Amino acid sequence: MTSSPKGNNPFKKFFFRFWMVYLVLLAAVIIFFYGIAYEWFGPMPSFEELENPSTNLASEIYSADGVLLGTYYIENRSNVHFQELSPNMVSALLAIEDIRFTEHTGIDRKALIRVAWGVVTGNKKGGGSTLTQQLAKNLFPRSQNLSTSKLVIRKFQEWVTATKLERNYSKEEIMAMYLNTVAFGSHAYGIKSASLTFFNKPPDSLLIEEAALMAGVVNAPTWYSPVRNPERALQRRNLVITKMAEYGFITAQVADSVKRIPIDMDNYGIMDHNAGQANYFREFLRAQMHTWCANHFKADGTPYNLYKDGLKIYTTIHSKMQQYAEESVREHLGLDLQPAFHKHWKGYPNAPFVFPPQDMRTEVEKIMQQAIRRSDRYRLLKAEGAGADEINQSFRTPVRMRVFSWNGPVDTVMTPLDSIRYYKHFLMSSLLSVESKTGFVRAYVGGNDYSFFKYDHATQARRQVGSTFKPFLYTLAMQEGEYSPCYKVPNIKYSVQLWDGTFWEPRNSSDERIGEEVTLKWALANSNNWISAYLIKRFSPESVIQMARNMGVTAPIDPVPAIALGTPDISLYEMVGAMNTFSNKGVYVKPVFVTRIEDKNGNVIDRYVPEKNEAMDEVTAFKMIQLMKGVVESGTGIRLRFKYKLNNPIAGKTGTTQNQSDGWFMGITPDLTTGVWVGAEDRSVHFRTISLGQGANMALPIWALYMKKIYNDPSLKVSQGDFEKPLADVSIEFDCDKYDKNQRRPGATRNTGLEDDF
Repeated sequence: MTSSPKGNNPFKKFFFRFWMVYLVLLAAVIIFFYGIAYEWFGPMPSFEELENPSTNLASEIYSADGVLLGTYYIENRSNVHFQELSPNMVSALLAIEDIRFTEHTGIDRKALIRVAWGVVTGNKKGGGSTLTQQLAKNLFPRSQNLSTSKLVIRKFQEWVTATKLERNYSKEEIMAMYLNTVAFGSHAYGIKSASLTFFNKPPDSLLIEEAALMAGVVNAPTWYSPVRNPERALQRRNLVITKMAEYGFITAQVADSVKRIPIDMDNYGIMDHNAGQANYFREFLRAQMHTWCANHFKADGTPYNLYKDGLKIYTTIHSKMQQYAEESVREHLGLDLQPAFHKHWKGYPNAPFVFPPQDMRTEVEKIMQQAIRRSDRYRLLKAEGAGADEINQSFRTPVRMRVFSWNGPVDTVMTPLDSIRYYKHFLMSSLLSVESKTGFVRAYVGGNDYSFFKYDHATQARRQVGSTFKPFLYTLAMQEGEYSPCYKVPNIKYSVQLWDGTFWEPRNSSDERIGEEVTLKWALANSNNWISAYLIKRFSPESVIQMARNMGVTAPIDPVPAIALGTPDISLYEMVGAMNTFSNKGVYVKPVFVTRIEDKNGNVIDRYVPEKNEAMDEVTAFKMIQLMKGVVESGTGIRLRFKYKLNNPIAGKTGTTQNQSDGWFMGITPDLTTGVWVGAEDRSVHFRTISLGQGANMALPIWALYMKKIYNDPSLKVSQGDFEKPLADVSIEFDCDKYDKNQRRPGATRNTGLEDDF
């Protein structure tokens, strides 16, 4: 046997070459990853960027009792912590996406080998990306149309990013971050928004079948959408459930049982400005927040963005009280008042407009043309350059549309012009409820349905207030000390001379107790116009206006005697704030909508303190409460007692404007001041009789329904007790029954609950 010459051993040469190639490849890999880490091939996210990814976070609106009322967003995304996830969601995600998530450090070697083998054999069995890699991709999305070489580099960059994430965050944090970044379809980004959109519940409450559906949707939101593709979604969901059983998260028996449950989408609803609770309030708040954002700045000096910066806005709205308010409006208008209105106008060719016959055609045409010009259709056609004839033809051509009804939206075919006339028949309503001492707005209803009626009648609209203005006049009388609730005044016609030498003489709708002396309490309770004329003559319009200003009214008011009957146009918001002064011992507190605002990390960046001023002394306020109690005990608000059986202490005031165009009721209890307005969009649309059109019939029932619901809910702890007496001695008579009882002249009409019109 011969041996190889010295130094010419083939094994040594192979060994040497192998290690040289290995070291070169290793060095190349090290240099390659070093280059990626030090951004030779393009920028990499910094640790600060990993801490604060540039995803768009929705700003969230919370009620006082912790309920998410809605969001403002470009992407409807809200973050959650791991503790807020259902265990079912965690199990489902691991089972279908990354079963070795707790074992690897960002890169799953077994998955990579499986992918490589699949490429070689053509038998692919899933991807190789871990949840951490997918999170890296979600946090820093790839650019479109990357070349193959750049795509490879980008993939390795994601590996490095995944390693950084694993090094700096716990597994629980990574999983929560992943679920916060993924899209689920239906405009839902992140598990919190998706859970609310698909099931109307928070993510910690997801059941097995719900969590499995969510985990399955992530892979392809449109393809597996339970709305668009329910059969495909069911198959995908059941695959996830099978995997959960395969990996021991649930038993096979549970899996078989759960897979038989159909997908339930009854609670599905895309979260937008038309859906959910308090949508009129949320739109009001949006405008307020735009102003706030423009004047508040982040650490980098840029103003906050309502749609991207994930603000948390904590409001004073109470979700239960808001629910009761919306239900009460719907019950009275939908079940009672609107059907009565339709019946009232049935058979009238010009319904529902009221004009003198000679003016009817001209005035109705004017209203319809104004409505056309205010419509979105008109503005769109004008923007497209359409002429008058084309626009006219468009409004007279039948089209498919969805219209409002109290029984739910109706799909129909009609001309846009007919739809305008259809909507003119609807009565609108608004309600605002304020906590007496704090001024916190607990319920806010701006209209019937924001999806169809965008105009907010709670804060935007100013309507004639009728007799609800009279308490300002009576407050002035009580404050001066000359008068008390039981002070008696002759119930006769009074004349007030005007600046031009003419005389103003209001009328009453009732002849009750004409010529007798009546107490001021009786006069206010029965909304007597003659006594109001007496008081405005005794004082002055300017003095009454100043009292209204002290109580928070900012609307323009002409200094004329007729304001004693309620001619001014004032918003419900201003009226409720003003009336609340009486129950707050004479201190006006400006209604509060927001308590605090936090940034996305939970840092408080603004707090709100109520604005207050003393409008009157507490004795005057107490006198007015006693006066306004008479409205409910024996006056125009008496149906609260005999029909709605509300026997607790209540102060109130009804209001009815000229021709019954507006109906009001302001109700005050020790804990809550609540105002209700009812009327049509056009003041020419109204009931033709005061018995149907007065505030006691249009607005008061909503207040009664609302308060009954509140009193029946012990969790709200709203008092049914009496108003607190002032500390100062009040040595005057409040029980005026002995003055008023049985003093009506023979044949006079007794109180019918009707209100004087002006």
